Amino acid sequence: MMNPIKLTTVAFAATFGLAAVASADDVAGKLPAPSTKQGVTYDSDIKPILDHSCVKCHSGDKPKAKLKLDTLENALKGSKDGKVIIPGDSVKSPLVLSAAHLTGDKDLWMPPPHNKANIGPLTPDQIGLIRAWIDQGAK
Repeated sequence: MMNPIKLTTVAFAATFGLAAVASADDVAGKLPAPSTKQGVTYDSDIKPILDHSCVKCHSGDKPKAKLKLDTLENALKGSKDGKVIIPGDSVKSPLVLSAAHLTGDKDLWMPPPHNKANIGPLTPDQIGLIRAWIDQGAK
């Protein structure tokens, strides 16, 4: 039997045309698998991905959403809305969900489609590497 709160949330979302929030299991099945690479680190593996696809908007004096991804320390701080990386849990990390375009709000897809810098979406391999990094503790 469905939890009454969850049932109410789903009914509310359906009534008002809002997208219901998917469970972690639903999201995990749509994400690229984590990379099998061991010892993934921010400096050697993740920073090059973020430098290419993210820091143009997420660094400097006025980063979008007040999220800086230019250093490990800044990435772990999160954004104006909270943490985007949950060390040890890539499935619940907003950074992964945004990069994989699995958020209900397309405004949160990163990099955004049709962006001014013409940066394409991250590849499944890149998302898998980010997942492995987070699952391994985001070091």
